Amino acid sequence: MGRGADGRGFDVPVVPRASSGTPPALARSVTAPRQVIPGVTYLITRRCLHRELLLRPCKVVNQVFAYVLALAAQRSGVQVHAFCVLSNHVHLVVTDPQARLPAFQQFLGAFVARAVNAHLGRWETFWAPSSYSAVALAAPDDVVAKAAYTLANPVAAGLVPSGLRWPGLWSRPELIGSTIRVKRPDHFFDQAGQLPETVDLELKVPPGFAHAQDFRDRLRAELDRQEREARRRHHGFLGEERVLAQSPFSRPQDLEPRRRLSPRVAARDRWKRIELLHRLKSFLVDYREALEAWREGLVEPVFPFGTYLMRVAHGVACAPG
Repeated sequence: MGRGADGRGFDVPVVPRASSGTPPALARSVTAPRQVIPGVTYLITRRCLHRELLLRPCKVVNQVFAYVLALAAQRSGVQVHAFCVLSNHVHLVVTDPQARLPAFQQFLGAFVARAVNAHLGRWETFWAPSSYSAVALAAPDDVVAKAAYTLANPVAAGLVPSGLRWPGLWSRPELIGSTIRVKRPDHFFDQAGQLPETVDLELKVPPGFAHAQDFRDRLRAELDRQEREARRRHHGFLGEERVLAQSPFSRPQDLEPRRRLSPRVAARDRWKRIELLHRLKSFLVDYREALEAWREGLVEPVFPFGTYLMRVAHGVACAPG
């Protein structure tokens, strides 16, 4: 994303259309697309480069991330339900009513990277390549489980004995259904620019719940269960003071497993999971067939429902939902 620190607009990557001399291999070499459809709730995860502690909690980092998150949600219409910003990765649970999740993530990732890099005096890539994950959550039970997983992360990582004691950004279950007003950081952001001085971050109730208290109660019960299990696995915790004393340029000493699975959907119900995976497979097959035809330039194909990049960047026709 370009355009400076006043936040105007998004840059959209462009997929090239093959000319008659383009090798067939190049015409087929694309990253697996994501199906982006309205109303889906996701668990989003993204990691810092080399697992460095670039998001280590401090006043500047906390305020930058909260402000940009609120602004990204407001501009894209994405609804935020839960979040936890660890020192080297982020978890969010969000719902995407208008199928604009890529715009939300692009704005959030780019602005956080630029602002925190400026704070740290670094210029290198901020986010680890291919670390972005957006897992579609199939049912309310799955939303509760992943929101609790998000909030239990500081305990599961052996950092603090309770999420309430995490010094970084962490959304309390009791705040679901309320609004948090965030002030524009003095650091990095143009104080005379177009970005608002304050922005409201609403913690929405996810779809599928009778009311805010229903979700809060279920989330608190599941969070308590996950934190108890995490405490049983740890003999001690790093603690708030040692977390805050860490260098943002350091990284954990333990080795992270490589080549881990990167799921696109999460469902406790086995048959619902099979159904969602079948739909995703059909989408990928139809998308690649349409893209191949579009690249050849022989026809104007109809892309499957949920196509995002080709629709936004090139205005292709898409099947109705």
